[in-house]
Amino acid sequence: MSCRFASLLLALFLFLIQSPAAWAQLPEPPEVAARAYVLMDLSSGQTLAGRNADDAVEPASLTKLMTAYVVFDALKSKKLDLQQRLPVSERAWKMPGSRMFIDPRMTVPVDDLLKGMIVQSGNDATVALAEGVAGSVDRFVRLMNEQAGVLGLKGTRFHNPEGLTAPGHQTSAKDLALLATRLLQDFPQFMHYYAIQRYRYPGTPAANETNRNLLLFRDPTVDGLKTGHTDAAGYCLVATAKRPYPNVGERRLLAVVLGAASEQARAAEAQKLLNWGYAAFEPVKLFEARQAVVTPKVWKGVRPDVPLGREQAIVVAVPSGAAAQIKTQVLRPDPLVAPLRQGQALGTLRVSRGEQVLVDVPLQVLDEVGESGVIGRAWDALRLWIR
Repeated sequence: MSCRFASLLLALFLFLIQSPAAWAQLPEPPEVAARAYVLMDLSSGQTLAGRNADDAVEPASLTKLMTAYVVFDALKSKKLDLQQRLPVSERAWKMPGSRMFIDPRMTVPVDDLLKGMIVQSGNDATVALAEGVAGSVDRFVRLMNEQAGVLGLKGTRFHNPEGLTAPGHQTSAKDLALLATRLLQDFPQFMHYYAIQRYRYPGTPAANETNRNLLLFRDPTVDGLKTGHTDAAGYCLVATAKRPYPNVGERRLLAVVLGAASEQARAAEAQKLLNWGYAAFEPVKLFEARQAVVTPKVWKGVRPDVPLGREQAIVVAVPSGAAAQIKTQVLRPDPLVAPLRQGQALGTLRVSRGEQVLVDVPLQVLDEVGESGVIGRAWDALRLWIR
């Protein structure tokens, strides 16, 4: 009986180690003491873990991520200049909550107002920027909501630029992760503001000069992004870190922690997520930038085929030690008919481990394929018809 039982155990063990369903399970994330959270690998575009990611939450001062996005866009389009001085209105001066301590006697450079909003989380600086960009807070809030629609933030609605509690002012952990991702991607030239540890405007008190993102002082790989707190929202943090990896380069993770119990707790939970993400998953570079993933046939074109790939290197995050277990599959329409423009989205690279899809990477046309002449198009049309 004991021999039979041992044989059954051996058979079960062999089945488990050979069964894709058995080893395709993703690593179990740590317990996170927060209402909602998301952990993303921005180098691969994958969500590594999350809980209650779509739940409606109050963003508190994480609202200022969208305020910054709109201001950065105005700077990029030359509607605003970093050295331009903006007036401080009565409304900005009297804002409650965190402050930069500016007043109506001052005109403050945009560069300093950004530091006041980002480092000090100053509601007065935030309103001064909003009025400087749009002429009024109400018009600026409309710009914020329009931008939220463009970015696909489906669960987000803003009612002010600073994040004080207001009915209907809400977002989600998933939306905040997407907003932070786009902020990093679209405005890398301004991301240094989020790594500043201390700042105060000359002539103002030193009472609020220290960045509330405690991870900036604890982890040298952390370089942003923003904290938030109200009684309703709890303690919130969007934290990002980048660490070097051989053959891959810098790998960036993003943690969104919402509704933690204290300033210390939000930092600890975000640090826990970042450390787990770096330890539990490893980056694998599948293709170099502009390397063809596949080169399928093209009909009615001036060339017979088209390279599909990405302008950036294709990197995926896989459970540590499982790089040899991944497989790839290209999903694309067929037939492909010219013209095809460079940068056009066309097909997907599916990366799987066993039966678990890790990520679908959108592919692009790397080199344009124009239409062939009349005779060439007619000949290919006939061949397609026969096919």
